[in-house]
Amino acid sequence: MSITITDLTIAYDRHPAVHHLSGTFAAGSLTAIVGPNGAGKSTLLKSIVGLMRPSEGRIDLNGLKPRDIAYLPQQAEIDRSFPITVADTVALGHWRHVGIWRAITGAHWRTVTDALEKVGLKGFENRPIAQLSTGQFQRVLFARLLVQDAPVILLDEPFAAIDERTTADLMEIIAFWHGAGRIVVAVLHDIDEVKKHFPTALLMARELVAWGPTQDTLTDANFRRARAISDTWALRHKPDHHAHDHESAA
Repeated sequence: MSITITDLTIAYDRHPAVHHLSGTFAAGSLTAIVGPNGAGKSTLLKSIVGLMRPSEGRIDLNGLKPRDIAYLPQQAEIDRSFPITVADTVALGHWRHVGIWRAITGAHWRTVTDALEKVGLKGFENRPIAQLSTGQFQRVLFARLLVQDAPVILLDEPFAAIDERTTADLMEIIAFWHGAGRIVVAVLHDIDEVKKHFPTALLMARELVAWGPTQDTLTDANFRRARAISDTWALRHKPDHHAHDHESAA
């Protein structure tokens, strides 16, 4: 079980957001994707999950099916005004197993309750998601991922705008997934967090800068190179508002 990226280019209006990227997310790996703003990090996740099509190159799931990938987008991309409860939101994670039309059974609801307890939201089942804080809502989304129980988990800025306690609690869940041998990939900005918890890192600036053990990847020299590559891309292409909208927080 692995995901192989081969010479991958993804473009918005012919402007590459990811440029000739190659590498592998190995079985059981825990990888942080880091890089400057606009580096293509979120775009890469969206392409793996199938939300964007490559302009060039390919993504090989190596036996995995699209439903085997659980994807957590940035919170800014989620409409929280929809009138749905915490429990119903978490129960959506069962779609991978039961499909859209089959009923969710009592056993399924028990996994919802268990997942909410694991993320520290026991008793929140009937609360509308619109009433939750940012950190509480992120806990709900992690509970949904627990229920989804997928072998591959992609997280886009999972710790953005949440407090240290929530970050620590959610990091424990990520460590649980890693211990279970799943492929976990997270776009992150906090380099200290990455160095502390993520054994593998991908540093990109639209193109590949470095990919491997975190201590070898996140060096001062590589960060300088990433900034230089990012500056070169910025000079080469005028700002593309469409691409910026997709990569504003990446």
